[in-house]
Amino acid sequence: MSSPSVSRLAPELASQFARLALGHVAREYPNKMDHVLAGPEDVKGPRDLHPIFFGSFDWHSCVHGYWTLATVLRLCPQIPEAPAIRDLFDDAFTHAKVAAEVAYLLRPSARGFERPYGWAWLLKLQAELLLHETPWATTHRPLAQAFAQRFRDFLPIAAYPVRTGVHSSTAFALALASDYAAATSDGDLLALFEAKARDWYLADRHAQAWEPSGDDFLSPTLMTAECLRRLLPDNTFQTWFADYLPHADEARPATLFAPALVTDRTDGKIAHLDGLNLSRAWCWRALAAALPSDDPARPAMEDAAARHLAASLPHVAGDYMGEHWLASFALLALTAVDA
Repeated sequence: MSSPSVSRLAPELASQFARLALGHVAREYPNKMDHVLAGPEDVKGPRDLHPIFFGSFDWHSCVHGYWTLATVLRLCPQIPEAPAIRDLFDDAFTHAKVAAEVAYLLRPSARGFERPYGWAWLLKLQAELLLHETPWATTHRPLAQAFAQRFRDFLPIAAYPVRTGVHSSTAFALALASDYAAATSDGDLLALFEAKARDWYLADRHAQAWEPSGDDFLSPTLMTAECLRRLLPDNTFQTWFADYLPHADEARPATLFAPALVTDRTDGKIAHLDGLNLSRAWCWRALAAALPSDDPARPAMEDAAARHLAASLPHVAGDYMGEHWLASFALLALTAVDA
């Protein structure tokens, strides 16, 4: 896919990511649906239920496939795929299609739909659309507002975090959704995210890092840190991080600094580990950049980021089990410092 030395998004790589995403966001099948049947009338296909986000194997991957396309279009607007991206978005983001996606959420059986991973990605997509001088964000706003309200309703009753390396991770959800709160200047929502992050994670010390698990695509340890990096004042975060990973300057815990081994990229769960490598690269780059330039942990963190990126960036394409989502995580890693 690309050279292991790549550390920034070049136009050639943006073009490759765009071609991958264009190849799956409108591909309806195969499809793994998050859909509760309340009766025989609910037996419908992906496109009938979700007129925008029906592709990419599952709803949340389709959402972040659109985010990938929007982001590469903004960062590299001259790529050959740009007209196709614009045509796709003009067709997808219509009032009728957005209303249908919102209507799905009103189903009593949809209360837990895509919680919290898909919620966060939908808000991340809206934050990106707001950066474009098009009607897309305005048209898409009702759906984003509906998911923002889900966070407002859910977080006050969520007594405990979910500390996993998969879709249920609450740290990932708060980290990504905070971009939407910032982009929309929603101080109340941002305050809710910060309060919940403090409640859940601020007392964490001396992380043990019992990871990776066999189908992780997120690091529970690093996502906690990335969540707090985004939501705490810089000096508060730096003090907390020094206690959370006190031996980072020695590249310990060692498991956090070593890329995961991916043994079969045709297996959807094992292929998650490429995502783990890419999301660790994203976190390590962002966390290192948040520390003082002379912090002794920075070299080890930056080296870990480079090695994780090199381990999995060449494998973003190759099998549909990875192709339908990995470019999004590669893009997070490549733009962690300068997006």
